[in-house]
Amino acid sequence: MFSKAFRVKSNTAIKGSDRRKLRADVAAAFPALGTDQASELVPGKEELSIVKLYAHRGDAVTVYVSGGNPVLFELEKNLYPTVYTLWSYPDLLPAFTTWPLVLEKLVRGADLMLPGIVVPPAGLPQVQKGDLCAIVLVGNRAPVAIGVAAMSTSEMLTSGLKGRGFSVLHTYKDHLWRSGDKSSPPFIAPLTLDASDVSEEKGSVQAGPTLQDDMRRLTLERKEEENGEDQQMCGEKTLPEASEDPGVRGLNPDPADSKTLQEQMDELLQQCFLHALKCRVKKTDLPLLTSAFLGSHVFSCCPEGRQLDIKKSSYKKLSKFLQQMQQEQIIQVKELSKGVESIVAVDWKHPRITSLVIPEPSPTSQTIQEDSREQPYRPPDIKPLYCVPASMSLLFQESGHKKGSILEGSEVRMVIINYAKKNDLVDADNKNLVHLDPILCDCILENSEQHIVMKLPWDSLLTRCLGKLQPAYQVTFPGQEPIVKKGKICPIDITLAQRASNKKKNISFLGNTSKASKRPPSLARRSDRLLLHVVDPVESWFWAAHS
Repeated sequence: MFSKAFRVKSNTAIKGSDRRKLRADVAAAFPALGTDQASELVPGKEELSIVKLYAHRGDAVTVYVSGGNPVLFELEKNLYPTVYTLWSYPDLLPAFTTWPLVLEKLVRGADLMLPGIVVPPAGLPQVQKGDLCAIVLVGNRAPVAIGVAAMSTSEMLTSGLKGRGFSVLHTYKDHLWRSGDKSSPPFIAPLTLDASDVSEEKGSVQAGPTLQDDMRRLTLERKEEENGEDQQMCGEKTLPEASEDPGVRGLNPDPADSKTLQEQMDELLQQCFLHALKCRVKKTDLPLLTSAFLGSHVFSCCPEGRQLDIKKSSYKKLSKFLQQMQQEQIIQVKELSKGVESIVAVDWKHPRITSLVIPEPSPTSQTIQEDSREQPYRPPDIKPLYCVPASMSLLFQESGHKKGSILEGSEVRMVIINYAKKNDLVDADNKNLVHLDPILCDCILENSEQHIVMKLPWDSLLTRCLGKLQPAYQVTFPGQEPIVKKGKICPIDITLAQRASNKKKNISFLGNTSKASKRPPSLARRSDRLLLHVVDPVESWFWAAHS
């Protein structure tokens, strides 16, 4: 639904009566939240706004924004949580697991097909047709998409996991997510189940002989692996069984057993907080929204096998915990805008930060990291940008930009709109026309138009301004810092060739080879072509043409 840009109709602050009604609707739509969590999701005093918009297909959607992030959206009188909300409440919806490569297709607007679903050992969650579900990736329980089930769980298994499984409404990296702080999903470790829990869950899904056969066939390989491990472990007690043995528990008492759940959660919260400040937050990240700090940094520092829940701590709310940390002079928190708090300073030399010992990652987390390294190649993200030339500097100086500043297209449009409104250039009779003052005339008009054109429509004004700016672009490779280059993106022609000697397929690039002296060793000159013996065509082209 939000795979393409939407059009905003209005943006207003919510009234007190509408706030109370929304809180009641949230509690009714999501009974698992509870009264306290519904009140936290729809706060009583913090800033909460209603954004009415039209999706690219014409659907009228109402979005509720809190703390700069969209937390809920309403479509046809039905409430849906966003991924920002699900990262704080990962167990709000039944979750289905898929592979990371599938997420790229979901972001582009595709629905989730059943062959892309990963069947866990405990079986699929029990849902009915039309139920709202979350979609997570292998190895991380943080939801990355939400969708409506196209069939029930029993129908999925009966069909042999073929066909369309979920109609996807909203995903991580779509345009609704981009309207927030663009934080990444936190790492939430998958739930671990003992053998009794697994058998119970499988029993709840496998209701009949037909479903049992389907489930057995779909998870045959996983069962064979488990049976092999069981044979190797025959005659030995596993770690959970040993911990349940009274004799073993008496010999190796756990000091954490003497602490209450609240005390353990307080320690975990402080550990994740200090870990995030020491290893993840940089000085250039400040000021940092407290919500982004929690979602992108604190949750990702939680040890594997444990789940951080601030409500189970003695602080109950993140704001109270940050106040305590501010009193200890570890951080400094300020309200930069009404109702929105940000971390503006961090004392990285504080004894609690310097004395923190980072726990070593467990073998399981190391395996997950190794698996992530073995994932197939992901192409870089190329984004067009605009550079402010000297002839346009007067138009952009009021917004704090100077000659050579790099801006996105949306930022350029916002600067032009703010400039026109601030200088009362919008025509009073026709809001679609803009009067041209001397600065606009000098920046966007040709010499022959100086005394002829007095007004321009908004779309023509914005198009002319973008045309006068110098082109630039940004290339971001996965896991690397963005690279910004000035100039137009060089066109590239990719053809597939086959060598006659050993019949190996190669990729050749036709284009400008003026920087041949800077080619890497893997580039071999063959007449006017560059023959690449690599699997990464876009990265090699970028290195050869722009290094």
